[in-house]
Amino acid sequence: MDATIRIYCKNNNTYTNVPSGSSLLEIYELVGAPLKYTPLNAQVNNKVEGLTYRCWKSKDVEFMDYTHSSGSRAYIRSLCHIFAKAVYETIPKAGLNLEHPVSKGYYCVIKNGEQISETKIQAIKVRMQEIIDADFKFYHRYVRTSEASELFHSLNMKDKARLIETSGMAYTSYYELDGYVDFFYGCLTPSTGYIKLFDIIPYNDGILLRVPKRTSPNELEPLIRQDKMFEVYKEHLTLQRMVGLNNVGDLNLSLKKGNTSDIIKVSEAVQEKQVAKIAEDIARRFKDGVRIVLISGPSSSGKTTFCKRLQIQLLTNLIQPIAISLDDYFLNREDTPKDESGDYDFESLYALDLPYFNSDLEKLLAGEKINLPSFDFNTGTRIYKGKTLKLKENSVLVIEGIHALNPELTAMVNDKCKYRVYASALTSISLDNHNWIPTTDNRLLRRIVRDYRFRGYSAKDTISRWASVRRGEEKWIFPYQENADAMFNSAMIYELGALRKYAEPILMEVRESDPENAEAYRLLRFLRYFNYIPDFELPGTSLLREFLGGGSFKY
Repeated sequence: MDATIRIYCKNNNTYTNVPSGSSLLEIYELVGAPLKYTPLNAQVNNKVEGLTYRCWKSKDVEFMDYTHSSGSRAYIRSLCHIFAKAVYETIPKAGLNLEHPVSKGYYCVIKNGEQISETKIQAIKVRMQEIIDADFKFYHRYVRTSEASELFHSLNMKDKARLIETSGMAYTSYYELDGYVDFFYGCLTPSTGYIKLFDIIPYNDGILLRVPKRTSPNELEPLIRQDKMFEVYKEHLTLQRMVGLNNVGDLNLSLKKGNTSDIIKVSEAVQEKQVAKIAEDIARRFKDGVRIVLISGPSSSGKTTFCKRLQIQLLTNLIQPIAISLDDYFLNREDTPKDESGDYDFESLYALDLPYFNSDLEKLLAGEKINLPSFDFNTGTRIYKGKTLKLKENSVLVIEGIHALNPELTAMVNDKCKYRVYASALTSISLDNHNWIPTTDNRLLRRIVRDYRFRGYSAKDTISRWASVRRGEEKWIFPYQENADAMFNSAMIYELGALRKYAEPILMEVRESDPENAEAYRLLRFLRYFNYIPDFELPGTSLLREFLGGGSFKY
């Protein structure tokens, strides 16, 4: 074996000879410590590894800090392990659920048969800081799944045992922190001292775990109340627990027992009930002057199918829906604003012709007829196809687009005329009690499948665009979601199992040499925990058909 190996560091575009067997931590110093903030993990040949990983052969290495999504995930996983250990040591018999993201943090519930006092929360926080100050190492264990299952059962961590027992993998990883064991499917930081900033505060009937800002890791994310979103999560979690599906291990076991059909039917019925409830609310408010329904949501949230299903439900309430797409009000391409890189910024609100759009709205609401524009994406110009529009006495406009909830879009229209709906895939099922499923992963997998099947894009193409899409959502969509009169959760309990057979072969086309391989590999590892669910029982109106195909709606 060579005494030295050659490392290409992508952060500073340098080649460095290092001793064979050097850890990534050691390599980081040898290549000149190129990051502004502390490294948290690295991509080695476009695959994420923890900083204790040792390189025995020449590699390409790119180090990641908290400003990168991979680095922030490692930080938050490590923080969660510290939090779980502190809860266990402070309230030994309590259960802990790390449930879902909300209010720029993570909502958690400590199950102790009583309300957790602020004094007790402060005691947990003090213990967390003690663990961080002690700089304990996170030890990564890799053992046979049967051995890990036996360990989790002995520790009464039955949720983790169920997950790994039903996943079908021969070996399982887990982490140990000063004698406390926990499970995470991604890497952690080398030790607790890497966690520099956090907070825990009371939030509704639980605790909010606060984390640093991605763009400025020395500051905590601002606390932004998201009460409407919180209630949507709570409603869906209550239903899941009522049917005994607390996490993915429960789901897998239920599928093995032959309950696939029932799970699909219940999930679809829950969504249809949501749509019907929103339509009935619109009908009630129609009497008070509502004439515009505005539907917004992030990429791959199922807005289009929701819009179509809502129109059907509005008809059952004797209201005639008339749909308008905001895309038809784009400015001509040469007039489109540009971003800081000089590229056209199609995500911007100002890529729309706001005065023209509002003028048409005012005319429609006044009972006038308009010539409806259409946008030709090939030529980048507005065209007219002779389509006219006029509202009838029992009509509402249904307007769908990413900017629909932005007050500036319809600033010239009285608020009494508007009904706002926010749609998103608010994934409520978790891998286990300490591993929630990010809504962004759910949406990204939907988009990867749809883009490949219907738009001619590879997984590499979709993943490469995703960071830009997410920046646009943070700027133009998420700040306005609490403006909604109703929230529609498009996530379904079963869907990741149904997406798996479509997503896996698409993700496997991403090559090791592609920068997007790190994300493709992570998603493939994540999907392994879900048992396959056949999609032939999905109804033609299922929202998932928007991404898988075979539906009864035309898109």
